[in-house]
Amino acid sequence: MTLCLSRSIAAVMLWAAITPAAGAATLAAKVEQWGLLGSWAVDCAVRPDRDKGALLTYEVRKDGRVMYRRNFGEVSDENEVVSATVNAEGLLNVMVYFPSLHQAREFGLLLAKDGSLRAIYNRSERGEYTIRDGKYVATGAPTPVQQRCD
Repeated sequence: MTLCLSRSIAAVMLWAAITPAAGAATLAAKVEQWGLLGSWAVDCAVRPDRDKGALLTYEVRKDGRVMYRRNFGEVSDENEVVSATVNAEGLLNVMVYFPSLHQAREFGLLLAKDGSLRAIYNRSERGEYTIRDGKYVATGAPTPVQQRCD
C-alpha cells in the first residue's frame, strides 16, 4: 500500500509540474466552489500561536496556483495545493506539497452546513495518519471545528 501511495503522490507531483495554467484554473475553481478559499482558525479572535492555534489560509495566486499558508505566530510557511477532489459525501480531499518536509500530505476536510470546517483525516505520503476519522491519532481527541476568519 505504501508503494502504491508513494507512486500516486509522485504521479500527482509530476502532473502538477507539467499541467498548464488551465489545470490550475480548474483546481482553483474546484476549491472556490467547495468553499475552501479564505482564512480559517479555531478562534479567529486569538492571535496565531503554535500552542493556541494557527491561522490557515487558502488562496489563489495571480498565476492560478492554489496556495495553503499556515501562520503559527512566529513561524509561518506557504505550500502549494497540488490536487483536490470531492467525494460523494462532500468531503474535500486535498493534497499539499510541503517543500520544508520534502513530502506531500493529504487531508480530508468537511464543510458543515453552518459554514464551519473540520479536518477528518491527515496522512503522509507513506500512509501515516496524524488525524483519522476526525480524531487525532496520538490522543483520540476530536479535531476542533474551524471558523472562517475573513
